[in-house]
This record gives sequence, C-alpha cells and structure tokens, in this order.
Amino acid sequence: MRAIILSGGLGMRLRPLTDDKPKVLIPVNGRPISEYQIEWLVKEGGVDAVTFACGYKWERLKEHFGKSFGGVPVDYSVESEPLGTGGGIKRALEGHESQETVVVTNGDIMTDLPLKRMVEEFQSAGGMPASMLVVPYRSRFGVVKIDKLKMVRDFDEKPAFPDVWINGGVYVLNGPKLAKSLPEKGDIERETFPKLVTHGELMSYPYYGEWNFVDSMKDLMELEASLKAPA
Repeated sequence: MRAIILSGGLGMRLRPLTDDKPKVLIPVNGRPISEYQIEWLVKEGGVDAVTFACGYKWERLKEHFGKSFGGVPVDYSVESEPLGTGGGIKRALEGHESQETVVVTNGDIMTDLPLKRMVEEFQSAGGMPASMLVVPYRSRFGVVKIDKLKMVRDFDEKPAFPDVWINGGVYVLNGPKLAKSLPEKGDIERETFPKLVTHGELMSYPYYGEWNFVDSMKDLMELEASLKAPA
C-alpha cells in the first residue's frame, strides 16, 4: 500500500526554519518530522512505498531520503508550481490510479492513530471513494468560565470539545474512484470533499487519541516538550 505525504507548502509560519528546506524536514527533537511519519505509516498502516508530493526546496528532500528510508522505497512527485492538496494528490497518483487503497497525510501531522483500523474500516465499507480522519476541536485559547452573576468561576486551558470535529489531515482513498474527482489545481478539502459529501461518499474516522500538527514555532515547541515528557 502506497502513502502520499503532502509536502508542497512553503511553511511561512515556521520561518526561518523553512528558509532552506521544506516543512517536512523541520527537526522535531533532532529528527525530521517526515521520518517519524514514515515510521508511523509503516508500523501502524503497513505502508510499503512512500511518495512525497513536493515542490518547494524538494531537492533537499531527495538529498535526505534518496530512494528509500528504512527499507521503504521513496519517490517524489514534483510540482513546478503549487497545485494545492487536490492537484498534488492527483499528480502523485499518476501511474498508481489502479491502487484501490492509498493513504494520504499532510506533512505536518504527528499522531498515534492506529492506521490499520482506519484502512480496514474503509475497505469494509465497499468501494467508497474516501475516508477522512477527524479529531476533536481543541481551542488554541484558554476558556474563562463565568456564572450568572458574571463572576469568574474557573479556567480551562486549551479545552477540547469532544462533539466538535475538525479535519485531521489523514485520508484513505480509493484511487480509481477518486481520481476523476480531483482537480488539476486546487485543494481536495475545497474542490473534492464537498462534492463527495453531496453524494454521501465521504466517510469519517473519529479519533480521540494523540494528534498534533506543526504549523508554528509554538506548535513545534509544544510537540517537542510532549515527546520528551515521561509516559
């Protein structure tokens, strides 16, 4: 089973770390985030080949990984101009459209999601085009709780809202069924998924476990601290 790691973003919020390399090479406790991702894809999902959908500073990716990592074949779908997530996936699927199960992950996600379970649930659904990981929304701000008299009664630092879900940035796709719905240029979240929803063809996989994304220096520091913390 092939995995596509979306790696085409400029990583503007992580400058200067991304001045000379793509976001997926940003070190997390001394190792590129993409190394963690590949190990997770193999261990938790049984992935046996990886494609980076890349563009910005992609040569650095090839210098780092070459043709394989940890025995897993690695190749590169290079965009001469930004194609968005949907266009990037479409190009990365070229030559692999017949694969009925493909895993896609954003390049800034770290999670302990049991990916095999998500894949198995998708496959047992009988030919759906796509499944999306969804995780509980967690506020980036602390919440102040007040009573009817407007007195402050409690504080909740970055609370989670278990009944409000967000896109977790990990997808399981059916290549033949989805390829025709992908744009040449544009985002899968805006161009493809709304169309699938209209036809009742987009599954979700809710997950309450560990999930992090690295979109800023603050995110990076918090992730590094959590990985160093004793279990």
